[in-house]
Amino acid sequence: MPKLKQLHADHAPAVLAFERANRGYFAASVTDRGDDFFDKFTDRYSALLAEQEAGICAFYVLVAEDGAVLGRFNLYDLEDGTAELGYRVAQHVAGRGVATATVWELCRLAVARHGLRTLRAGTSRENVASQRVLVKAAFVLVDPADLGDTSVPWYQRDLVVQR
Repeated sequence: MPKLKQLHADHAPAVLAFERANRGYFAASVTDRGDDFFDKFTDRYSALLAEQEAGICAFYVLVAEDGAVLGRFNLYDLEDGTAELGYRVAQHVAGRGVATATVWELCRLAVARHGLRTLRAGTSRENVASQRVLVKAAFVLVDPADLGDTSVPWYQRDLVVQR
């Protein structure tokens, strides 16, 4: 059974393998990270860990029993009880409910570990699969102008019901 784990230094080789193995698959729906991402992976990875340590972001990996990374699930710009959600899953597990189930789990962790009340996620208009994941995970489409980018659909989920 795969487990959602907070990113740490020991995950670096598996994360790099995940990114390399799925580069073409990801590039079909989001902008390719380019060769520079892979050439400077070690430095970038260290920077991610520093951002996480500072409490700016929280990075998670979905890890298979054999240690392979099946997906990355990230909370960016944690501030005032709000964060942005980003995620990507390996091609060989796409379409099997893995992303949806893990986004649900991350929503639970966002409240329990990070004290968040609201998550937002943007996706390209062409990435229908990602939009479906967000809707299944109880996110709702919101006005993109309210979130500063009118070029992509934005979704939002309130994590804590106000009483």
